Amino acid sequence: MLKALTPNQIDSYHRDGLLFPLPALSAAEVKYFRACHDDLDRRLGGRPTAEQKGDSHLCFKWICDLATHPTVLDAVEDIIGPDILIHSSTIFTKYAQDEKFVSWHQDSHYWGLSEPQLVSAWIALTDSTIDNGCLRALPGTHTRAFEHVEEPQQTNILSRGHTVCGSLDLNKAVDIVLLAGQMSFHHANLIHGSKPNTSTGPRIGVAVRYASTAVKQQKLHIPVILARGRDDYHHYRLQERPTADIEEGVKLSAAQHRASAKF
Repeated sequence: MLKALTPNQIDSYHRDGLLFPLPALSAAEVKYFRACHDDLDRRLGGRPTAEQKGDSHLCFKWICDLATHPTVLDAVEDIIGPDILIHSSTIFTKYAQDEKFVSWHQDSHYWGLSEPQLVSAWIALTDSTIDNGCLRALPGTHTRAFEHVEEPQQTNILSRGHTVCGSLDLNKAVDIVLLAGQMSFHHANLIHGSKPNTSTGPRIGVAVRYASTAVKQQKLHIPVILARGRDDYHHYRLQERPTADIEEGVKLSAAQHRASAKF
């Protein structure tokens, strides 16, 4: 029995590799998580990179609370089943008049998954619009793996510049416009990217990737958190949910990034 999504929404996700907009947070929750984000930014120097804020759910209670929000997990469960791991996360912040962009890529290219039972939830903490560089996707491209090249650029949020090889029909690209508190889902194989923020305000979103516990991964991976259900497979190293506040979490995060550099 489905918990949050309708049969039509499930069909749409499997057809397009994409589903939006979906409800995630109340207005009060957006205000709280936005304040936590802004506090973290201040403690990291004002304009930290996505890499500096990567996998923060392992170190900060507030991000783990966001990633395990029941409304989010109910919808995730309808896509990948009841046994859910937080595979990874990234806080994507584009500041006002920010030239940063994300090249067209597939998330699955990084990891070597045994099956694409991984869904990314992109949770908006501000409105995400065309002007401020919302996520964009090419529906239907989730049905196969594409070759990628590495084209590092200073303005590419992807540090190694992973980019799909060959020409893409960008006329079919969809702008994933969201209000603060809404989220989108995209498949592990869906080609997606985003443009710079040309607006006068920030665009803030948290991408959380959820994997079924049954999924194996070829590439060595950071620890994962069991968000819901049980893990009978033990493909990954489990970590307990963090309890740290932002000050302590900053220290843990720095240590985590040093330890995970080999990944």
